[in-house]
Amino acid sequence: MKPTRRHWMQTAAAGTALSLSGNVRFPNSLLANESESTPFGKAEHVISIWLGGGMGQIDTFDPKRVGDPKAKKPGSLYRSIDTAVPGVSVCEYLPMLAERMDRVTAVRTVHHDVIDEHAAATNRMHTGRIVTGTVTYPSLGSTVAHELGAADDGVPPYVLIGYPNVTRGPGFLGASAGYLYLTDTSKGPAGLSLPYGVDNARQEKRKRLLSMTRQSALQRFDGDPSVADYDSAIQQSLKLSGPDFGSVFELNREPDSLRNQYGSEFGQRCLLSRRLIQRGVRFVEVSHNLNFINGTGWDVHNDGIEKQHELIQDLDTSMATLMDDLDQHGLLDKTLIMVSSEFGRPPGFDSGGGRGHQGKTFTCVLAGGGLNHSGAFGVTDELSQNIVESPVGVPDLFATVHASLGIDPNKLLYDGDRPIPITDNGKPIRELLV
Repeated sequence: MKPTRRHWMQTAAAGTALSLSGNVRFPNSLLANESESTPFGKAEHVISIWLGGGMGQIDTFDPKRVGDPKAKKPGSLYRSIDTAVPGVSVCEYLPMLAERMDRVTAVRTVHHDVIDEHAAATNRMHTGRIVTGTVTYPSLGSTVAHELGAADDGVPPYVLIGYPNVTRGPGFLGASAGYLYLTDTSKGPAGLSLPYGVDNARQEKRKRLLSMTRQSALQRFDGDPSVADYDSAIQQSLKLSGPDFGSVFELNREPDSLRNQYGSEFGQRCLLSRRLIQRGVRFVEVSHNLNFINGTGWDVHNDGIEKQHELIQDLDTSMATLMDDLDQHGLLDKTLIMVSSEFGRPPGFDSGGGRGHQGKTFTCVLAGGGLNHSGAFGVTDELSQNIVESPVGVPDLFATVHASLGIDPNKLLYDGDRPIPITDNGKPIRELLV
């Protein structure tokens, strides 16, 4: 078929925009050969575990020689232990995950150039892009929600268990790719249950009145994207306010023994994420930075590092239980678990005995999802300070997630008429997919 003028202009615009960054790429049909060579996985859902503050790779999934904070000797704070994968070690406070590393890959060579500012690095690790004044980029969760939608009717495609933030949002994709959020697993999302004194009959009257108001607004402001987005949010909230979806948040329906295995509040969030995935939610982000066990969370400057091992133990217990629980429900191969953080930590210790920030190499973890796991991918130097083999940029990590879900990592999204690649020139980690 002969290309239209519009298609030619879009192709040229995308190529020009990308050439300015030094990466000349071409979209859609001109990428047919590359798209055909991209291996795709068969995962259907994602549970993203967010370790806000900066998980130190040298103290968790990329251990090196033991250091000494008092003597300011660089190195790991803890001993390493063997895992189910020969030649792959993790820190001593990850014994449960060590036994399951044959279904896990610690990607040890993730990197970016944002190290001194948590908010900017958090944005990078959620959107895969730098902050610009011209485009508000969507988060990975919103992109997946936009591309795949919910796996079942009556549920949202994207749920955030943690505080809302623009960096986790839909950006130019609009409200339909946004998230439902909650911060307390004992209560569920605020605003979805009926207020006191409002029964079903009264609620139906309210819906009829709201419907007339909505239709009037849509007709009056026909074509206004902000009004359409707002109406989409209203429509979704009405759809989710019924008892069917609300029952997903009733964790007391689960056996006490299982809830005890999951353990802490973070563990209960992981349990809820399994229930949400089971119900048809496509992407769940689980935050592990709200209830700080050590007073500082993963941001272990100074004496915050003294109880870092308690955070690591909490992650170990909850994630290992989540993997087993998903497996027992036949969902582990269908669900990609991703553990990420805004950056890593250097091998040296600061004046207070803690660690600073490191973005030039750090670890993100992938588990389940039907991937070809190898325990670890990428090699760092003797102090996990520099990349030796197989660097993985943030766009590459995102492209791997997309490919594992069957989403073409070379696809274009559109901000109005402006074509924008779904990742910032990312390449999937082929070894995990073939």
